[in-house]
Amino acid sequence: MSTLKNDRFLRALLRQPVDVTPVWMMRQAGRYLPEYRATREKAGSFMALCSTPELACEVTLQPLRRYALDAAILFSDILTIPDAMGLGLYFSPGEGPRFERPVRDRTAIEALGTPDPESDLRYVMDAVRLIRRELDGQVPLIGFSGSPWTLATYMVEGGASKEYARVKGLLFDEPATMHRLLDTLAQAVTDYLNAQIRAGVQAVMVFDTWGGVLTTRDYRDCSLRAMARVVDGLIREHEGRRVPVILFTKGGGGWLELMADSGCDALGVDWTLDLGEARRRVGDRVALQGNMDPCALYASPERIRAEVQTVLDSYGAGPGHVFNLGHGIHPHVDPERVGVFIDAVHELSAPYHQNPHHQNDVPAPDGT
Repeated sequence: MSTLKNDRFLRALLRQPVDVTPVWMMRQAGRYLPEYRATREKAGSFMALCSTPELACEVTLQPLRRYALDAAILFSDILTIPDAMGLGLYFSPGEGPRFERPVRDRTAIEALGTPDPESDLRYVMDAVRLIRRELDGQVPLIGFSGSPWTLATYMVEGGASKEYARVKGLLFDEPATMHRLLDTLAQAVTDYLNAQIRAGVQAVMVFDTWGGVLTTRDYRDCSLRAMARVVDGLIREHEGRRVPVILFTKGGGGWLELMADSGCDALGVDWTLDLGEARRRVGDRVALQGNMDPCALYASPERIRAEVQTVLDSYGAGPGHVFNLGHGIHPHVDPERVGVFIDAVHELSAPYHQNPHHQNDVPAPDGT
């Protein structure tokens, strides 16, 4: 494997000194790019795009050709695991992902097996290997999975939901059945991420999209407990490096301290929480990733730079910050605005990393 030319993303996740704050975007390979839309059209369907390694590699690399990003993220979907479990994933126009065979009772849940990543999900591992080769050490590659709770939500509901009636009904009425499903998924996610690490990803992220819909008790007992099991089972050293793990619960700002106890290296923070407050609450236990409102990218270049400055001011000086949006980039954002955003992070963040002896001092906006 080639030497990594830019490792500031990995260093920041481990709270090590960097020259500037690293930046990448959730959904950075996506519909806001015309070249992505052209490749998606060529593929014929979203699943064909995901399951053809050469096309998945192409769209993974597209944003890196435009922007000075500090990481690539594997192009895939969080629902590959339940699809490999035989639930029949498909995409309906205007409705998003759906499953032909949702699981809603103990019999169906007990019948689930954990997929073999190298056979049932080989297209993902082939994509990872191809992307690593094509990246040639330019930046690290991030692998990912949906969290067990988020996957369970889709599998029980049969698709996206606004009320979560079926999955919460199962949780309240048959907690043992829900935990059986979460245990199965925790093992499947662990196997899947470990296979990605062996194939070449250099950091992994767990997307807990629906954890924020739970009560504190149920978040701790269902979502976080399952994610902690995943973290505990992951390969943490590969190719002579630490493999950092990022947990991201959308709407999880109230539970940062609990999340920091999971054994992860970093927490994703959405835009609803001040990053400085998040840093004060977790201290030096984990790095933080985030957290500009994605809608800020609709603004003028001047306002985008001001929003970047605000997030940098909020976090303050010193290591342990990976700049990102608070959620995925919107599909209608102007790609030119993204360039303004990425460049602003690198330009404006340099003063925050110049004096390691005063890591809690916040430089003035002019860098003094």
